[in-house]
Amino acid sequence: MTLVNRREQFIEWGDCDPAGIVYYPRYFVYFDNATVALFAAAGLKKDEMVKEFDMVGYPMVDTRAKFSIPSRWGETIVIESRIAGWKRSSFDVEHRVLKGDALAIEAWETRVWVGRHPDDPDRIKSQPIPEEIKARFA
Repeated sequence: MTLVNRREQFIEWGDCDPAGIVYYPRYFVYFDNATVALFAAAGLKKDEMVKEFDMVGYPMVDTRAKFSIPSRWGETIVIESRIAGWKRSSFDVEHRVLKGDALAIEAWETRVWVGRHPDDPDRIKSQPIPEEIKARFA
């Protein structure tokens, strides 16, 4: 069974556009935070991973979302996140946003595991994802 993390998100006034609904780029902030929370749920805090695995992070390189139901100020949504697949140096994350029992948003991300470039420490370079990281999500 794959690890699924559920995270509640309260919709703040500042997250909304003049129509009173969440301004769509804010969801991508929520999804970024949900990905960090997913790793933490697997016992992998980002600051500890940076030190232990000599990595810089896992930046997003591709994303998309399907919006079905809007969210408004004062509501609480639930974001369910899981790793949908692993590759050598990248992985896919799926997010489902729920309003009660209704599916409000489906979103997908591809992220790349990166460390410092060996020839230029000011640049980053993809690295193989350690097998022990992948095993934490099984």
